[in-house]
Amino acid sequence: MTLQRFLALLVLLIPGFIAGYGIKLMRDTVFQILNIPYPSLLLQFFIGLLALILGVWFIGGFILHRDRKNKKVAPRFQLKEKKQV
Repeated sequence: MTLQRFLALLVLLIPGFIAGYGIKLMRDTVFQILNIPYPSLLLQFFIGLLALILGVWFIGGFILHRDRKNKKVAPRFQLKEKKQV
């Protein structure tokens, strides 16, 4: 059971670092610090925004999936069951 929890932590850490890197890129753009692989500040900002959105989206989806499995979500977030014919 502890190995599963460790793997779940690793699955959440990687998108967390990606989201943190996105915040760093956007902060550097505000202070007009251009990092090496990006040719312009505007591109750097939008890549940072995309990284932040994708990281938070993955973490939120992971938590929602886990809570649905454990039946700990509000009724509006529960999946509707399909009727069998």
